[in-house]
Amino acid sequence: MRHLAGYSTGTGPGTHLLDAALDRFMRETGACGCLVYLLPPGERALRLAVLAGVPRQIAAHWTQVPLAARTPATDAVRERRLVWIGGQEEMARRYPLMALALPYPFSAAAAPITTGTTVWGAVVGRWPSSHPTPLPRYERNAVRTCCRRLGLLLRQAADSGHPLLPGPEPQILAPLRARARGPTREVAAADFAERLPGGCCTLDLDGRITFITATAAELLGASAVDLLGVLPRQVLPWLDDPVVEDRYRAAVLSHEATSFTVLRPPDRWLSFHLYPDVSGVSVRITPASPPPVHAPAPAPASETSEVLHPVALAAPGRSTIHHHLMHLAATLTDAVGVMDVIDRIADLIPTAFEAQALALMIAEEGRLRIIGYRGYSAALMDRFDGAPLASDTPAVSALASGVPSFYATFADLKRAYPPAVLQDGKAAWAFLPLITSGRAVGSLVLAYDRPHSFTSEERAVLTSTAGLIAQALDRARLYDANQALAHSLQASLLPHALPRVPGLDVATRYLSTAQGIDVGGDFYDLIHLDTDLAAAAIGDVQGHNVNAAALMGQVRTAVHATAGASPGQVLARTNRLLTDLDPGLFTSCLYVQLDLARHRACLATAGHPPPLLRHPDLHTEILPLTPGLLLGIDPTAEYPETNIPLPPGAVLALYTDGLVETPGIDLDDATADLAAQLAQTRGRTLDALADTLIHHAQRSAPRNDDIALLLIRPRQRSC
Repeated sequence: MRHLAGYSTGTGPGTHLLDAALDRFMRETGACGCLVYLLPPGERALRLAVLAGVPRQIAAHWTQVPLAARTPATDAVRERRLVWIGGQEEMARRYPLMALALPYPFSAAAAPITTGTTVWGAVVGRWPSSHPTPLPRYERNAVRTCCRRLGLLLRQAADSGHPLLPGPEPQILAPLRARARGPTREVAAADFAERLPGGCCTLDLDGRITFITATAAELLGASAVDLLGVLPRQVLPWLDDPVVEDRYRAAVLSHEATSFTVLRPPDRWLSFHLYPDVSGVSVRITPASPPPVHAPAPAPASETSEVLHPVALAAPGRSTIHHHLMHLAATLTDAVGVMDVIDRIADLIPTAFEAQALALMIAEEGRLRIIGYRGYSAALMDRFDGAPLASDTPAVSALASGVPSFYATFADLKRAYPPAVLQDGKAAWAFLPLITSGRAVGSLVLAYDRPHSFTSEERAVLTSTAGLIAQALDRARLYDANQALAHSLQASLLPHALPRVPGLDVATRYLSTAQGIDVGGDFYDLIHLDTDLAAAAIGDVQGHNVNAAALMGQVRTAVHATAGASPGQVLARTNRLLTDLDPGLFTSCLYVQLDLARHRACLATAGHPPPLLRHPDLHTEILPLTPGLLLGIDPTAEYPETNIPLPPGAVLALYTDGLVETPGIDLDDATADLAAQLAQTRGRTLDALADTLIHHAQRSAPRNDDIALLLIRPRQRSC
């Protein structure tokens, strides 16, 4: 097999043809960049094999892309079709995460490389944002023709026994003209650049200086020898600025000229003008005047070159917005339930976009329900809550069409929706659809106190932000649904109420510490067997998931089915049932038979924490039971029994290990501490005593396991 990381050396018959096919693709389509992804046999991820006209540092984020991911390349492969992205706003709507990572104006097309039913990978081309939309027919045909050529080359290589596979690093294909340059032409170009006023340098696609004039080096305050072959910021710390990196990336990806002004310490201002092409960036450097204190507003979206000052971008501008949005993306990753998502959105979005109000809505049962808001009154939200999805409003329209709408003034809104009446006192609005996986889940409304012109870039960022929110909200709703289902299952398997047993007081507590569907398998039970006979059980199924909760229900059923036998026999029979079921989980269990007439108890344990017995004089002991194996390990296991007196007024405390088990604390010490707390608590009802023990456990250390507690106290029976 042959790896593409070395094919530039020309080894093998297919490699030259592959280079030629990509050169022809860029020449025929006018693309300013190209990436080739391959799908190695048996893998479920596209791997970047070749790139041209795209910086390695930018492509590094997408060198390996799972087929399940939402990107133009993977969509093209999964759906076997050409995917066209007509600009920044369309990228933001369809691929919000990618739009946030690459917030620059450019167009792109992705197409699958196929032969018959075999998919070999995908080609992604990149054009300036000024490129006609949709992709012209002749360029679509050129893209498809290139994919067919590549597919045939890859199939022929595979049939020959030497398949072309992606190497550990993508192969960088230099532009054809760069490969054709001779030394005479390079000398002539250098002489030409030295004669121009100001300074000149060139950067490769990774941003390294490949050529610099003497004047440029002098303006930068460094020698040409030190600057050649390095990133400018490595030698010139004052160029290590997010604005500089942003302008460079904007030039490379948009394929349009950009510029910025920056201070060379201590007091020299320099102007940089960047002119990109497929091989790199030409930079002109000239002295500049200090920028005004109040930097000019961003240039209109139609301009392809703009002067951006670091001060203007820092606060409040694009760098600040993207800082907020990257923070939002990170915090939404950690958010779990719907309310958590709403709180984080309401805290961060208005600040990032300098909006004064926000409303978040979801589609539910044919209506648009408001689930969160900020900057609006509750009375106003009640008025709009529950609008039918058939109504003609901007929020419903955004949801139905999937297209965001922006209104800089109320007059703009009135023209689009003549029946509109100003009710919220705002002056400008953005209505953003919340769409994930092609499915609308709701709408987001941002409102401004003053008229607000939405630039093309701001629209794109808002749109991609809405996509992030939609994904987080969809995950959160699924999380809440699963959480409700799991805890409902757990609650249904626990007794809703314990039977009333004459002559016996009981108190129970159950505290779940699990999140989401990580429900526990702790359980307790009380069984009224006869007039003077009762039984109690407590147990803990290994694990924290739905399987543990379901097994807990089976254990309770088995205990009930065998109740009335001696404690050792109850545990032995339950154990045999579990080993036959072979659930892959083990269970601890403590079973007690209570003889209320003789004031005695018989106990057996399957690896469960020992119970506590508080005598009527408040002396408390940890009962030394002989433990048997956990249930579900050995079908022949035996469970020894222990008989104890249980006089009226005594308290028998059964509990699961969540009440005493804490990382870093010895279990015996924690159990002794619980016994001491039980002994010290006097003169209270059994419910108050249960609350005291739970409070003590929570106060002593953080708990990471469920807690079940069952307190039993026999009363003196009347004759």
